[in-house]
Amino acid sequence: MLAFVVPHRMRRKLRSQLRSRQSPASSLASLEKSWSPKDTIRALRAHRWSYFDGQYILMVLIGIFCLCIIEQPGPLIKTLIATALMVSLLLPITRQFFLPFLPIASWLVLFYACRFIPTEYRPPIWVRVLPALENIVYGANLSNILSANKHVVLDVLAWLPYGIIHFGAPFVTSAVIFVFAAPGTLQVYARSFGYLNLIGVVIQIAFPCAPPWYESKYGLQPANYSMEGSPAGLARIDQLFGIDLYTSTFTAAPLVFGAMPSLHAGQATCHALFLSHIFPRAKFLFYTYILWIWWATLYLQHHYAVDLIAGSVLALAVFQIAKSKFLARLQPDKMTRWDYDYVELYNAQESFGLHRIITDYNFDSDEWTVGSSSSISSGTMSPADETQSLWEGETLTSQHESDVEAIEVIIDDRR
Repeated sequence: MLAFVVPHRMRRKLRSQLRSRQSPASSLASLEKSWSPKDTIRALRAHRWSYFDGQYILMVLIGIFCLCIIEQPGPLIKTLIATALMVSLLLPITRQFFLPFLPIASWLVLFYACRFIPTEYRPPIWVRVLPALENIVYGANLSNILSANKHVVLDVLAWLPYGIIHFGAPFVTSAVIFVFAAPGTLQVYARSFGYLNLIGVVIQIAFPCAPPWYESKYGLQPANYSMEGSPAGLARIDQLFGIDLYTSTFTAAPLVFGAMPSLHAGQATCHALFLSHIFPRAKFLFYTYILWIWWATLYLQHHYAVDLIAGSVLALAVFQIAKSKFLARLQPDKMTRWDYDYVELYNAQESFGLHRIITDYNFDSDEWTVGSSSSISSGTMSPADETQSLWEGETLTSQHESDVEAIEVIIDDRR
């Protein structure tokens, strides 16, 4: 009789509260509030190191390289920034945000440092390869075709996604993911977004290519690193509004010949894939945004079509790795992060993280090494030990009794 009076979802939460005398998701969706560096040290001791942790060696090397070649700001400011970052990683309350932010920070610093790389250490600039690929794949230069007929309405329609929405999309996507996705999804998104851009910039440095505006301005003559960048079609936006925003910004760009791959296309694809994961019914709306960015990029003559494909393919590859290894499954009956009382990984065969077992489990400091434990290799993930402070949001144990109890409670809740 109770089943007809009280909905199943409410009955499950009621049983959960009776078992633990607290909200089932109170620990799962909560944020770390500790200011004690001792908790971080204790977490490092408990952390199970794996080859996934090699990412930190990579980011340290990138950081050292950038600090060595960056001429401005000076040594004092660079030292203060590095010290502030280390302190943020030492305090648990800030570590939960800055640890998954490290790939994004590495990308931003490396992108800024590109202007200081000595010319003698840079590879030659490819001017003809992208137009040739464009003609081989499409039989024509799509950027020149789309930009041939210019109009102020088309300028504004291209400027909105390329010059406005593009820069605000990561913040909006992060907010949506934090509220509506499963706990831990925001950390996976942050790392995916960071590594996507970091890989893209490394490719652009190693394989510098001239964009379409260069062909329109200089033809196919050889390029050199002393040449300034160009806002291309965005210069018309500056003229329309009487500003000097895009002209000055793109003229002094740190990476003038970073046409391949297009990170505008890559970022748009990354946002669309993660939002489609949360709202699968609206995926065609998010995919339309990708096409909008593609058209705007070609119309403004900032990239060739092959650059757009490369950027979107790179984003798709990063997302598939994140989804197969670290991303939590969508639970259709959950509206927000606070509704989750357990989380399932795509590569896990069983559910994990139940309320009565993970009272200290904090997904907001979760990170990619969650998939590196030996307990994951068998397809299951055990709950965290309540006596341990966690470095990256998890310490995986192999206590058989706890695993059995977790599965039994899941089965009971799903009946």
